[in-house]
Amino acid sequence: MPAVLVLNKRENEYIHGMFDFRLQVFYTVAKRLNFTKAANALFITQPAVTKHIQELEQHFQLKLFERTGNQIQLTAAGEVLLQHTEQLLALYRNMEEEMNDLANRHQGLLKLGASSTVAQYVIPPLLAGFHKKYPNIEIALHNGNTEQIELALTNKEIDLGIIEGHSKNKLIKYTSFLDDEIVLITNAQNSSAKKIITKPEELKQLPLLLREHGSGTLEVILHALQPFNIKLSHLNVEMQLGSTESIKTYLMHSNCYAFISVHAIQSELQNNVFKRVEVKFLQIKRPFYLIHLHGQPNTGTTLFMRFASKQQTIPEK
Repeated sequence: MPAVLVLNKRENEYIHGMFDFRLQVFYTVAKRLNFTKAANALFITQPAVTKHIQELEQHFQLKLFERTGNQIQLTAAGEVLLQHTEQLLALYRNMEEEMNDLANRHQGLLKLGASSTVAQYVIPPLLAGFHKKYPNIEIALHNGNTEQIELALTNKEIDLGIIEGHSKNKLIKYTSFLDDEIVLITNAQNSSAKKIITKPEELKQLPLLLREHGSGTLEVILHALQPFNIKLSHLNVEMQLGSTESIKTYLMHSNCYAFISVHAIQSELQNNVFKRVEVKFLQIKRPFYLIHLHGQPNTGTTLFMRFASKQQTIPEK
């Protein structure tokens, strides 16, 4: 049987030769809603595509597609079958991955890089789980801000990075990994703090602690303030510090304010060390990205990205 192209090479690798071919045909048609394009993707004729769909419809005694001229749409039965087909695809994929893990004792060195927030608050549980599953893979973790991690990747000092920010380096492939929110906080004992700032312009009056230049967090904050015509030079910056932990410690001894990732302050908010200040009309959300150089990643990188994808949803950017 010729190689089967369904949606992309990765899916093809998992289902070729194992996934029921009629369901492959149905899946390909359902995703493209075009018999001709499905036939081209599957390297079979259009009549053959039609025949396989008809066989499925006869088997289930249900119409899977509504045909109107040259256009087709899934019926309610087709939607249900697509949902189950996708679940079967995921099962086959997991089966092959786990069988491959048993057949191959993965080993070697995986060089990771993570920006500060990720390295301190996000990645440790992921690393523990990965090491438990692949104990023979040694991990070296390099820590830095987003700019430094991207530079380390392009210099091939690391294999894979996890960063924050809005960077767009053409040499790098970015894949969304985990959603984050940056919130404004202050010392819980700061009696002058409002619960809600009704106008973003009021931020200009607050004594702020910010991260250093090159930080992905700082980049995201300034990007979020642009619609309000607020620049870094407009802010009352008391100090710029090189890590989230240093900002948190400073906040404990002052009445300053700081924008910090919710991942970094969950316990402090619960224990009433800090309090959150809402800024009306301002919501700062960002994804963390898995990054690697364009091209085929090495085995360790692929394994880590695959493992991470099972922990979080990571849609392609």
